[in-house]
Amino acid sequence: MRMIAGFEEPSRGNIRIDGRSMLGVPANRRPVNMVFQSLALFPMMSVAENVAYGLRCRGVPKTEAAARTVLMLERVGLPGFEDRAVATLSGGQRQRVAIARCLVLEPALVLLDEPLGALDLKLREQMKLELKQIQATFGTTFAYITHDQSEALVMSNRVAVMNAGRFEQVGTPRELYHQPATRFVAGFVGETNQWTGEALPPAFGSAAMRLPSGSVVEGAGSTEGARAAYFVRPEAIAIAGEPNALADLPNRFSGRVSAVLFDGANSSVMIDAPDLGAPVRAALPQAGPMAGLGVGAAVVVGWTTEAARVFPA
Repeated sequence: MRMIAGFEEPSRGNIRIDGRSMLGVPANRRPVNMVFQSLALFPMMSVAENVAYGLRCRGVPKTEAAARTVLMLERVGLPGFEDRAVATLSGGQRQRVAIARCLVLEPALVLLDEPLGALDLKLREQMKLELKQIQATFGTTFAYITHDQSEALVMSNRVAVMNAGRFEQVGTPRELYHQPATRFVAGFVGETNQWTGEALPPAFGSAAMRLPSGSVVEGAGSTEGARAAYFVRPEAIAIAGEPNALADLPNRFSGRVSAVLFDGANSSVMIDAPDLGAPVRAALPQAGPMAGLGVGAAVVVGWTTEAARVFPA
């Protein structure tokens, strides 16, 4: 982000914005603006003065700057806030002022450095939607840095996952979640069950792995080498209470519920399955037939081959 903004120069490679190389272009000459995690609003200035600050620095006439400021505040949902003091605003309102200050300069690219990190959970969820709507309204590219994976999936059209300074995968949120390209992405993005074991020859076109318990599991992917890593999402796991249920699933195991973690819309269920050799985590919708499942209940769990991903370990 510092290199894109122009605060540092890359040791090799290039940075292009709208096809134009930024190498050697100072930060104040780049078509880039930034929303900081701390927002960095000026507390001694009014809302209008904060938004118009960049315009004033660029020598835009006062009348034009005032008109653009009023219009921008309307577009971010803060009409009539021009004379308000920053200290009197809520966290979400201050967030929108910071974004308005960025967008009023009409940059080609807006950098957002964990802009929701300082907000409480409820306001953060609200601002995710508002930021998406603002971005869609203006059509300006947002480069958004976050350590919150759910935030990355919700906010983005295109996500890049980095590991040790390298891109592991770049794609849509759906691709990263359902079709991870590497073992790191599969284990890093979202909640998942993961096991390692002995790689087996492909069975009927699917990748297979033998767990330490001796059971064999099948999934999509490849198992080059002697060891394999196996991943399956909690929401991909079906749960049934009848001993003979889920007989059509290739990966099917009996177990007993060891914990139920209620979080509102869903419950996370931990199931001890001896044939798996390790607990398995499954998502249980509150409206489903198994909604009243309790600790100690005997269950059967299963999932399809397509729901699991296998990688060389």
